[in-house]
Amino acid sequence: MTDLSDRPDIVIDPEEPGLFSDPGYFDLLHRLRHEAPVHRYKPHAWTVAGYDDVRAVSRDPERFSSAHGVLMNDPARTGASMPGSIIHMDPPLHGPWRRLGSRWFTPRAVAILEEQVRAVAHSVLDPLSPGDRIDVVDDVSAPIPVLVIAELLGIGDAIERTIFRRWSDACIGQADGGSHAQLSAEQIAAGTELFTFLGEQVVERRATPRDDLITTLIESEVEGVPLRDIEVVMYCLALLVAGNETTRHLISGTVAALFDHPDQRRSLVGADRDTLATAVEECLRWVTPIQAFGRTATVDLTLGDAPIEAGDWVVLLYASANRDEAVYGPTAGRFDVHRPADAAHVAFGFGEHLCLGASLARMEARVFLELFLDRFPEYVVPTAGTLGPSTLVRGHIALEAVL
Repeated sequence: MTDLSDRPDIVIDPEEPGLFSDPGYFDLLHRLRHEAPVHRYKPHAWTVAGYDDVRAVSRDPERFSSAHGVLMNDPARTGASMPGSIIHMDPPLHGPWRRLGSRWFTPRAVAILEEQVRAVAHSVLDPLSPGDRIDVVDDVSAPIPVLVIAELLGIGDAIERTIFRRWSDACIGQADGGSHAQLSAEQIAAGTELFTFLGEQVVERRATPRDDLITTLIESEVEGVPLRDIEVVMYCLALLVAGNETTRHLISGTVAALFDHPDQRRSLVGADRDTLATAVEECLRWVTPIQAFGRTATVDLTLGDAPIEAGDWVVLLYASANRDEAVYGPTAGRFDVHRPADAAHVAFGFGEHLCLGASLARMEARVFLELFLDRFPEYVVPTAGTLGPSTLVRGHIALEAVL
């Protein structure tokens, strides 16, 4: 039986900031997969490391609930109400709420958005020239998804990009929540400003509807009941965090990975759409921007050999699942942009809560790869950069590059 008393030598706590940036992190995940695939890291709290187990939990919301929290330090874990936050919903409530914004994120809708995304990417990349020394995060990977989400929400012309970026960063920082989050007064103020701004936008759309996501939400109903302003704002905040986090860290992680694998980078310069799309899937598998979400067991059950009790906290380690040798074979620990997509990665989650914006994130990454490699095929990353201490993502907060 796999539990803490059996493997006291395997020490992991995904609720503590800094785990994902630890130099031994992937070695630890390898040990978990092979020695303790379902591991009790403290009383009534478990990590799940294997691909099949991660997918099994994700597709079983009846026994593994999201309603009691999904983030490592989630206010919902202590009973806080999260109105309009679709990541905290289980069936049958989750489906109708997910469908509210789904028409904006279908593959067909995203294909129509590609021209706008290209325009955003050009606006970010055009000021840069070969030989420039940049911070990939500040100058490239953060601005692109922020601007795209702003366009979807219909606020692209309503606020300066630098202000919206500051607000967005504060919102993302608060996603770590709980007692471990050391939020500054400036971050708290910025989050409050964003919340107030979105509330004002909701009031404005009620008076003057537009063709944007905020208006879609305002005009929608769940079981015949229109959404309240607070529910619209919370829905927008959830999309803002999810849309920014995944794409931001995917882009910066891809820049770093391709520099570390120059032959593969060269093979993508001038590549066609299908080749770039395949490369994006491998980058998603390799980077896995969102590292972990949690679920709460609703009944006593056995997962693998582990005795899970009702109320136990179960943490899904997506990066571990994405490097599972049982699924990806002996090359699971290698980065290969030409890897056949024989097994679907779980970088966007799986099941009920598969990322709503997955198609958009894929397209943004593909467009970025095409434009960035066309302009700067020989870029250099002189240092490994700095990874943040998040309990949600594994991603750079700074990454220097010479174009």
